[in-house]
Amino acid sequence: MNSIELKIKRLENKFSDIPLPSYATEGSSGMDIRAAVDEKIIIEKGKIALVPTNLSLEIPLGFEIQVRPRSGLAIKHGIGVLNSPGTIDSDYRGEVKIILFNYGHEDFVINRGERIAQLVIAEVIKAEIKESVALNESRRGEGGFGHTGTK
Repeated sequence: MNSIELKIKRLENKFSDIPLPSYATEGSSGMDIRAAVDEKIIIEKGKIALVPTNLSLEIPLGFEIQVRPRSGLAIKHGIGVLNSPGTIDSDYRGEVKIILFNYGHEDFVINRGERIAQLVIAEVIKAEIKESVALNESRRGEGGFGHTGTK
């Protein structure tokens, strides 16, 4: 299994009791990241919350981190990452904050240290842009938005 070094900086010592992102199992592709809050955050149904983590990352050039929802929060409470997957670029050094949305039917409470999302490291491939007056034909052509049907 491949690995890279990921440097993580805690921004405030008052949250040093909150574990750093970690993999729950050997086969996990995402690291759980936790809320760094003094007081609980209530996300009302149908509302958005920006949840701090008290962490800044140094992601190696050529990689990004994707922020994805936790499946347990999604199925049990309707909590998702609004811009899923969110992207943390390798040159960003500010605090990682998670944009959560409550798709559920009840308000949701986030407590200090609660696992709120997962982080997946992904390699980045940059495109070489070439303007063209014509594109190669394909079987699909310009068909989109359900053109293949539902059955």
